[in-house]
Amino acid sequence: MKKLAVLVSGGGTNLQAIIDAIADKTITNAEIAVVISNNANAYALERAKKHGIPGVCVSPKSYGTRAAFNEALLQTIQSYEPDLVVLAGCLVVIPEIMVKAYPNKIINIHPALIPSFCGTGYYGLKVHEGVLSRGVKVTGATVHFVDEGTDTGPIILQKAVEVKQGDTPEILQRRVMEEAEWKIMPEAINLIVNDKVEIQDGLVKIR
Repeated sequence: MKKLAVLVSGGGTNLQAIIDAIADKTITNAEIAVVISNNANAYALERAKKHGIPGVCVSPKSYGTRAAFNEALLQTIQSYEPDLVVLAGCLVVIPEIMVKAYPNKIINIHPALIPSFCGTGYYGLKVHEGVLSRGVKVTGATVHFVDEGTDTGPIILQKAVEVKQGDTPEILQRRVMEEAEWKIMPEAINLIVNDKVEIQDGLVKIR
């Protein structure tokens, strides 16, 4: 059984999708060992508690420097010995020490089709605002491995979502979650924990 550490910052809708997928066997061979949030008030921690999953807050506000916070976050994750670190709506910039500690063992969900509308500054509603202001007809979500860059790691799965007339950033955000994020994040986890994913020449191959 592979162990997951899930990192969150807010409501935890992607966390819930993972919990549900483990319960209905969409994800096999995995359990959530811990949910870690940088925000003590994140509803995601309440979701974890409801399902009997350990929940921990590691907040930058508790540390004098960013380096001290980064070290504490890494040590907290390592204490649960996860096989895979899942960023599920985590707004913390993942430090290089963590990427080096877990090479190709950290995945992230981004609410757009990378390489569009990604990188520094594109998070949360800002992604969907960018999509609408550009007038694109198709958006979606991407699950990718995390490397030292921002949204630059190897792509695992993508799913397209139609942009509709009259969409607001909030409406589009919800549709991308429902039609893409909540589907491909559990799918990607299931592939990884069952050893169906390998990286060759910087590209993901699914067996």
